[in-house]
Amino acid sequence: MTTISQKSQLLNHCREAASTIHADCNEILAAKGQHDQVIVTRASLAGCGPALVGLLSRQANIVQDIYDNSSQAITDTDITPCERNPIWQQKYDLALKRLEDVASIAYSKFYAYLFKDLPVCWRQLYTDARILKFCLVFLMSPYAPQNRSDGGSSDDAHYCLDELIKTLDLTLILAGAAGERRGRRWIDKALRLLHVIWLAENEARNINRDSLADHDRSAKRLKLIRAHEILNIDDTHIADTTFSADEPFTPPVTYLVRESDTLSIEEFQTYMDRPHDPKLGPEPLILHNALSEWPALSTHPWNRPSYLLSQTFGGRRLVPVEIGRSYVDEGWGQKLITFGEFLCEYIDPTSLASAECHTNPNKKGNDDERRYGNQSNSETVDNPASNPIAYLAQHQLFTQLPSLRNDILIPDYCYTSPPAHPTDARIDQPELDEPLLNAWFGPPGTISPLHNDPYHNILTQIVGRKYVRLYSPLETTRLAARGKENGVEMGNTSMLDIGVLEGWDESPAIGSSEHDDEEGGSEGRVDNEDSSSKGTMNEKDIGAFKAVPFVDCILEPGDALYIPIGWWHYVRGLSVSFSVSFWWN
Repeated sequence: MTTISQKSQLLNHCREAASTIHADCNEILAAKGQHDQVIVTRASLAGCGPALVGLLSRQANIVQDIYDNSSQAITDTDITPCERNPIWQQKYDLALKRLEDVASIAYSKFYAYLFKDLPVCWRQLYTDARILKFCLVFLMSPYAPQNRSDGGSSDDAHYCLDELIKTLDLTLILAGAAGERRGRRWIDKALRLLHVIWLAENEARNINRDSLADHDRSAKRLKLIRAHEILNIDDTHIADTTFSADEPFTPPVTYLVRESDTLSIEEFQTYMDRPHDPKLGPEPLILHNALSEWPALSTHPWNRPSYLLSQTFGGRRLVPVEIGRSYVDEGWGQKLITFGEFLCEYIDPTSLASAECHTNPNKKGNDDERRYGNQSNSETVDNPASNPIAYLAQHQLFTQLPSLRNDILIPDYCYTSPPAHPTDARIDQPELDEPLLNAWFGPPGTISPLHNDPYHNILTQIVGRKYVRLYSPLETTRLAARGKENGVEMGNTSMLDIGVLEGWDESPAIGSSEHDDEEGGSEGRVDNEDSSSKGTMNEKDIGAFKAVPFVDCILEPGDALYIPIGWWHYVRGLSVSFSVSFWWN
C-alpha cells in the first residue's frame, strides 16, 4: 500500500505545472510589442494571440491560488478546500468552464490543418488547458492527500478517476501532448504517480471488502458493492483467461515466404547485402523464435486480458480504434473508447462475457471525442450485437502507455544498414534516428488492404495469428495503385481487394472514408463518385491479377517477418491478434 508520499508528489507536480504555465503566459504577454523573437520562438503559445494567452494565464493563476489555499487544509481530512469556502468553489467551477472553453477553441483549429501542418501553438494551448483541468480535478478528488480516502467503494472516486485519465489521454491522442519536452513528460509522470495511488486504493478497497464479508455481510449487499466496482483484475476467472484462439476463417498458404531461425545481426546484414536477385534486392523473410526474450510473451503476457487491464487502470485508458473492415471501405470511421470497452465489446466478447468491463463513463463523449475522425458508424458502435470490426491500428500506443513499451525490445535487425528502394528512389525517406513503432491489436477479421510502406519493416507477432501475402515491387504496375483521390495521395494502396478477389469476403462498398496520417491526423479518401469506376474489376482484370506472383505465410506468436521497403503486403488477422511493427531505414 502506498504512503501519503505519492499523493503529495502528484500534488506538487500539479502545483509546479500551474506555476510554469502561468509564468510562460506572463512572459509572452510581457514581450508583446517588443519584437523579442527569442521569447516568441521559445514560447510557441504566442502564436495563439494575447487574448487566449491571457485567458489561459488567468486560469493558471486561479489554479495556483486554489492549490495555495488547499495547503492550509492538509491536516483537515474531513472537508475539501472548496467545501470550506464557497468562494473557492465558485472560482473552481468557473476555472473548469473557462479551461473547457480554451481547449475547445484550440481543438477547433485542428480541423483547419493536416495534423503535420498544425501550428504548434494550438497543440500547446490545448495541452496546457487540459493539464490545468487535471490539476483541478485531482485537487478535489479522493486521491489528493488532503481529502478523505476511506478505502471503500465510491462512485465519486470512480468518476474522478475517469475524468483524470480521460483528460490526459485526450491530450496525448489528439494533441500529442505538444511534444516530449512540453507536455508528454509531465503527463507520463502524473499517470505513473496516479497509477501507484490507484493500485493502493484498490488494495485497500479489497481488504475492506473482505473484512465486511468476514462479518457476515449479506449476499445482496455484496452484489450491490461489486456492481459499482471496476473490473477486479485479481478475479480468478479473469486472471486465468487468455484471449480466444478461435479462427473463423484461415486462408490457405500457397507460396510460403522464406523461413529461418533467428539470425545474428551480422547474418541478417549479409542476407540484405547479397540478394538472389540484385534488381529486386532482399526478399521477405520469416524469423522464427525472434522474440524469445520479450516479457510480452512470458512474464508480462499480452495474451492475458488481466495483464493488459492492469496496465490501463482497469481498462480506463482511452484508445483510438478504426471501425470497419478496411480503411478503403465506405462507412469506415474512427472512435475513441476505453481499453476495457475495446476488449469486452470487440476483441473477445465471448471469453470476457462475465467480466465487469469498464466502459466510457460519458458514452456520448465530449466535443473532442465526438469530432475525432469519421464517426459514420456512431449509430451502431453502442450496440455490441451489431458492432462492426474495431481495430487499434497503426497507433503509437507505446508513447501513450510507456509501461507496455518496457515489455518489448527493438530487434537488433533495425540497427542494420538496409538498401534503398529497388525501383523508385523517390520513396526513400530521410534517415530515422530511431525505429518507428506502431501497435496493431484487433479481433479476427481485421484487414490491412494491399499496400506498401516507405520504410523497411520488422512485423512482430505477439498474440494470435496473422495471414500475410506479399507482392514484389517489380510487380507494382500490375497491382492497380489508387493514385491521388480527394486531394490525398493514395499511391501506396492498391484498388485490389484480396479477400474479395479470392472469394474469402463478400464485396463491400468502397467509398468515402478517412485514414490516419503518420501522427494521428485524418485525411479524406475515395469519394462515392470514384468508387463506381474504381471499385469493380472485369473477368480479364481478375485473371491478370491472379497471374501476378506472390508469397504468403501465417505468423505465429514469437515470429518476426521482415518486409523490405516497397513490397506490397496484405495482412489479415485470423484470431485475436496483437502485433508490433518496427519501421527503420
